[in-house]
Amino acid sequence: MAKFGVVVFPGSNCDHDMIYTLDAILKQKVVTLWHKTTELHDCDCIILPGGFSFGDYLRSGALSKFSPIMNEVSAFAAKGGYVFGICNGFQILCESGLLPGALLMNTNRKFNCNNVMLSVQNYETALTKNIAKNKVLTIPIAHGEGRFYADAATLEKLNKNGQVLFRYCNHKGEITEDANPNGSLENIAGICNETKNVFGMMPHPERAADDHLANIDGKDILSSLIKMVEKKAPAFHKSASL
Repeated sequence: MAKFGVVVFPGSNCDHDMIYTLDAILKQKVVTLWHKTTELHDCDCIILPGGFSFGDYLRSGALSKFSPIMNEVSAFAAKGGYVFGICNGFQILCESGLLPGALLMNTNRKFNCNNVMLSVQNYETALTKNIAKNKVLTIPIAHGEGRFYADAATLEKLNKNGQVLFRYCNHKGEITEDANPNGSLENIAGICNETKNVFGMMPHPERAADDHLANIDGKDILSSLIKMVEKKAPAFHKSASL
């Protein structure tokens, strides 16, 4: 059993979704981490959930990066600890420089809330190892600023290093313009950092993990992460304490 820390900012509203999924469904230990704390309580993985931290004032995630806990999250990631940001959490990771690129306003200038389909682009990461090859995932989105953007050099680097985790696709797994819900460059829905221990995605896997919702595709993503966290945790804590 791994120990997950779910960070709560003022305006977070998907924290309890994630806590419920990790605790009740996936049987993991979960602690809530208030954004002003500077203690990660020996967590094996840190989750930045979705929502509207600080009301999305200025830009989504732009104020959250100044919360005291983000210094600890950055240090944790620098040591190799797993960090996973979903929706607003993804925005915060980009604003904090833990992930490249930025999330801009959707091209339709609307808040998009619906199911999308994802194609896995790299099956060799902690977030994707447990997903069946060529499976098209159905995962919900809920965002107004989910359009992934990066300059040409960054995009080239992301593709070359296998840092693109998911792309929006149709039910056949085809990556098309019509399948892109927000105008993200190259249909990018999720990425990781170079060392592949920090992950961000706009769709919400925690909202697709309960049998009562008639969709458990998100469970594949979270179960994959749990397996890798459990495998890495003992060695990570030992090296971090040296």
